[in-house]
Amino acid sequence: MEFLTPYKSKSLIPDAQSELEFSVEHAKFYIDFVERLSRSMSVSDATMVQLALNSTAAHFLLKPQMPKSWFFDTSTMCVYSELAKVFQLRCRGVNAQVLVVETNIQASLVMLLSNDLSLNGTKSLMQFECIKVMNDRLYPLNTKRHIVAA
Repeated sequence: MEFLTPYKSKSLIPDAQSELEFSVEHAKFYIDFVERLSRSMSVSDATMVQLALNSTAAHFLLKPQMPKSWFFDTSTMCVYSELAKVFQLRCRGVNAQVLVVETNIQASLVMLLSNDLSLNGTKSLMQFECIKVMNDRLYPLNTKRHIVAA
């Protein structure tokens, strides 16, 4: 069985250019991702499989990226980034939903869930493309503010 991803060959590591089998490590990541995703999103099974396969491919096969946070507004809210969590990015007044594919304490590799996002006059991201951003650019989906009077 063959699975296709939206990633261009120039963005993939050299090993991805040859025939590559789905390893135990890939399967473990995929299963963990599906479990986490089912807790953070309510989507059809087909969409869940597509997101998990794209995320697995991005995690293991995309070339390492440096953060490109300058395209996005800084969030005033502190968020905890974790695998398969959905956030928003704000770029030029537009909110776009993204899914965390990889994360560390400072930055996250995120996959665009929205149809497309114009980053500037010449560069844009298409659905399922990935970009690395600093975690201070991630906005929570639902913000509930509580005012407590002393």
